[in-house]
Amino acid sequence: QVRLAESGGGSVQVGGSLRLSCAASGSMFSSNVMGWYRQAPGKQRELVAYMHRVGLTIYADSAKGRFTISKDNTKNTVYLQMNSLKPEDTAVYYCTAGSQTRFDEKTGGAYWGQGTQVAVSS
Repeated sequence: QVRLAESGGGSVQVGGSLRLSCAASGSMFSSNVMGWYRQAPGKQRELVAYMHRVGLTIYADSAKGRFTISKDNTKNTVYLQMNSLKPEDTAVYYCTAGSQTRFDEKTGGAYWGQGTQVAVSS
């Protein structure tokens, strides 16, 4: 079992920055891959970025160049640094974790956090 605790969401103006954090507790093996997805009102949940424990990272096109995912393996915590935020980044951001064999880019991992709201206003 893995529990995920997210923090760092909030409201920001266009061009601003936010840093999301997600701390995982429980099985280290089951959280070898950690990442972020988001869901805007009326839209399906979509990938933002994810990262393997060994460092491999994958970004959605919308995140490339503006967002950076990083992980502190000693704390089993994944971060999402979001810069140059746009109104279309407004969404609930969810942290997800899973083992390497059970993490799917389309659907994420087996474990999910409760979500944290990010609102970008112009």
